[in-house]
Amino acid sequence: MVDTCHRGAVKEAMPFTVSKPSTQALHIQMRFGETVLSEGTAFVVMGGDKPFLITNRHNVTGLNNDTRECLSATAGIPDNLRITHNFKGHYGTFFSTVEPLFDDETPRWVEYPGSEGKVDVVALPLTELEHVQLYPFEVSPNIHTRIRCADFVHVVGFPFGVRTAISMAIWATGFVASEPEISHGGEPVFLIDCRTRPGQSGSPVVTKPNDDRFFGVRDAEYELLGIYSGRINKDSDIGKVWKAYVIAELVHYAYMLSIE
Repeated sequence: MVDTCHRGAVKEAMPFTVSKPSTQALHIQMRFGETVLSEGTAFVVMGGDKPFLITNRHNVTGLNNDTRECLSATAGIPDNLRITHNFKGHYGTFFSTVEPLFDDETPRWVEYPGSEGKVDVVALPLTELEHVQLYPFEVSPNIHTRIRCADFVHVVGFPFGVRTAISMAIWATGFVASEPEISHGGEPVFLIDCRTRPGQSGSPVVTKPNDDRFFGVRDAEYELLGIYSGRINKDSDIGKVWKAYVIAELVHYAYMLSIE
């Protein structure tokens, strides 16, 4: 269902360049009916010819993924997502669609196989695609082997639901804080040190090859390192990133389910 349409100041002929992840990160609202419970971030990855919205499990369940406590102050559980998409043929224009989270009472999202809900990443098949321009991320499953502690990373999302004037994402920059090839806490996760805020859950975490603020290649493609799922506790700037291979395996699994 198409919900709303709004235009930014940027038309099809753009007088400046935009970093691609700014348009790949999508603002989402978790809603019960039309009541907004919270806001977050998501992005698209293709499984074969099928697009899947990638976000955190706690965004779609409305529950803390570790404690299973309700996240909304109203104790509400979402039954749909309102997604702000890029409008096809009108770069810099965005509009919203609504994707149901349940088919009758069965969740539509797909969870990481065999995880029993412990992996805080889900893939939601997208169905409302009329007029939608998709800018999916490519996923390199072994990208974590090419980064090191203290490398720059960028969390691209919507802190407190804040967007730029034309609804593009906000960038927060930090550093790799744990050895990327070693799983943290027995999970396929590495840690980053980055000042993040509510609304950035589900954000793509990206880097540039050989990233350097002063001497890096400005036009190099950003690469997806994983998905941000929140801080290790409320008093820390240390946050969790689920590795890219988790996304790749989840999307492959979701695609295989879709063609059975």
